[in-house]
Amino acid sequence: MIVIPVLDVLNGQVVRGVAGRRSDYRPIISRLSPRTDPVSVAQSLRDSFGFKVFYVADLDGILHGLPNLTLYRQLSDLGLETLVDGGVCDVDGATTLINAGATRIIVGLETCRSPDALAQLVAAFPDLIFSLDLQQGVPRRAIDSVGWYDDATRIANQISAAKIRSILVLDLADVGTGTGGSTDKLCRRIRTEFPEISVITGGGVRGAGDLRRLHRIGANQVLVASALHDGRLTREELAEIQNDVDKVGSDNALGS
Repeated sequence: MIVIPVLDVLNGQVVRGVAGRRSDYRPIISRLSPRTDPVSVAQSLRDSFGFKVFYVADLDGILHGLPNLTLYRQLSDLGLETLVDGGVCDVDGATTLINAGATRIIVGLETCRSPDALAQLVAAFPDLIFSLDLQQGVPRRAIDSVGWYDDATRIANQISAAKIRSILVLDLADVGTGTGGSTDKLCRRIRTEFPEISVITGGGVRGAGDLRRLHRIGANQVLVASALHDGRLTREELAEIQNDVDKVGSDNALGS
């Protein structure tokens, strides 16, 4: 299991997510960095924890169609890999992000118009990650979407049919709440029914106990933000968890 730090970027600043209520997002207050620009925050997370891979939720791209392209190149120039959700809805949009320096593209349910559009994106970018976006368990679909089911489990079937290799299961209502998250049942089901798919999840992670729990249900990667900035997770704890995971073996996650 790999922990991936989150950079929620809005108006060019790293913000703290609050239960998906994006109008309430404010610049982050962190024990790690006095600054809120994404490059400084990424550097502080790298220096404090040794992270090399970051999840970038580019809300400027998702909400306004104005992705922070310069940022992707800056992070790449630092030697960092980025998984970027920049509001991509078609192949041209994904190509723009990759050309700007993003390592892998995340295509979100809230911006992907249809299963057919997803199939076209997968054909062009086989390693893309699909984000199964939820709000209190309800799929968060694009306003103009067609063809997506209303139920998250049935959408998971559609995603599998598109030959997706990685799924991010994220309920925005969990983000920044410190509740531990609410996607366990869905993540476990995806891992059981589609063992070939890598599962990423996150939202509301409080500390080491939640990371261990998410590993037990089969999560391959976990997104974390607030617990890193607040000091609830330390570098030593992450190293200890990773050591334990390595001993068990990620292939045994469901039975551990």
